[in-house]
Amino acid sequence: MRWIIVLVGFLGALQASAQQLAAQDIIRKAMDHYRGQTSYSEMTMTIHRPDWERSMTMRGWSEGDKQTLVRVVEPKKDAGNGTLSVDGNMWTYTPKINRVIKVPSSMMSQNWMGSDFSNKDISKDTAIIEDYDHTLLSTREEGGHTIWVIESVPHEEAAVVWGREVLEVRDDWVLLRQEFWDQDNELVKVLEAGQIREMGGRNVATVLRMGKVATPDEWTEVRTEAVEFDLALPANLFTLSNLRNPRQ
Repeated sequence: MRWIIVLVGFLGALQASAQQLAAQDIIRKAMDHYRGQTSYSEMTMTIHRPDWERSMTMRGWSEGDKQTLVRVVEPKKDAGNGTLSVDGNMWTYTPKINRVIKVPSSMMSQNWMGSDFSNKDISKDTAIIEDYDHTLLSTREEGGHTIWVIESVPHEEAAVVWGREVLEVRDDWVLLRQEFWDQDNELVKVLEAGQIREMGGRNVATVLRMGKVATPDEWTEVRTEAVEFDLALPANLFTLSNLRNPRQ
C-alpha cells in the first residue's frame, strides 16, 4: 500500500511539473513573439482622460529580451524624449533639460510619460518568465483558435508589486489579455489586445489598451502603425550616447 501512495505522489508531482513547464513555455513563446529577435515599430500612443486627450507618435526598437529603446517623434513639444532599457536598467532623456536620468528600480512601476503604462511595461520586460510560477488555469476554443488562460504568481523574493497576473494567450502566440492583481487579490489594471492582423510576417495585436479597473473612463491606447521583426540593427543603438544624440 505504501508504494502505491508513493507512486501516486510521484505521478502527481510529474503532472504538476509538466503543467508548469507547459504554462511557462506558452508565456515564453508569447514574449518572444511580441519582441522577435529584433524589432522596429512605429506607434501612436493616446492617453485618454474624461476631460482631455493627447497623442504621441513614437518609434521603438528592441533586441533580445534585454534591450529596448523608445523615442517620441511628435508632437513637437515632446519630440526627442526617449527611454532606454538595458539589462533591467532604465534611463530617460529629455531634450528640454538636455539630461539623461537613470530610473531607479523603485520607480519601474510608475507611469511612463503620464500614461497608464508603467516604465516596466514600456521596457518590454520579460522577467515574468523566470520570476513567476505559471499554472495553466483553463483552455478554450474561440474564433478557430485555442486560447490558454495562465495564472502567474511571483516568487517570494521577486521584486514585483503584483500579487499575481492572469494572461490569455492565443495559439499563434498573440497575448490577448493581461490582468494585474494586487497583494490583496484585487484586480487593479487590465491590458487588452485588439485588431489582430498580420504585420512583419506574423500576427500582431495592433491595438493595446491599458486601463485601471477603478477608473474605466481613463485609459491609454497604443496603436502599431508598422512593425518589422528580425532585422539588422546598428551596434550603437542601445547606448546612452545614442539616447542623447539619436543617429537613427
